[in-house]
Amino acid sequence: MSGPEPRLSAAEVERIIHEGVPESVEQGLAVTAITDVGAVVCSPYREIALRPGGTISGPTMMALADAAMYAALLGRLGDVRMAVTSELSARFLRRPAPVDLEARAEIVRLGRRQAVIEVRIYSVGDPDPVALVVGTYALPARADAR
Repeated sequence: MSGPEPRLSAAEVERIIHEGVPESVEQGLAVTAITDVGAVVCSPYREIALRPGGTISGPTMMALADAAMYAALLGRLGDVRMAVTSELSARFLRRPAPVDLEARAEIVRLGRRQAVIEVRIYSVGDPDPVALVVGTYALPARADAR
């Protein structure tokens, strides 16, 4: 399934995220692609993100997934900074390796006031996902949504 051409580039989306969520800069989040159906966002491996047992923490993966959902929306809709997460559900499928993570977000449904987005998170270099996250974003009223 494909969607319309993205309205913003990966660099533009990354700039908006970094301006609006300064913590994303500290985390090193990078928007590596905006596609017709979503976005790809990477998080570099950071030892501080490890929890006991040497696995990357759940909150680290959920923050990455949320950033990927936001990136997908910005890419599709343009500068909708007031879009906010209204629901987030994560399934941790297996232990992630202590390496960079990649989140691949796909917009499942885009309505006038909300969007449903699915994100698969991967340890870079591994073809099997380590987490599946589904979220809903509340969208601000848009001038083109009449």
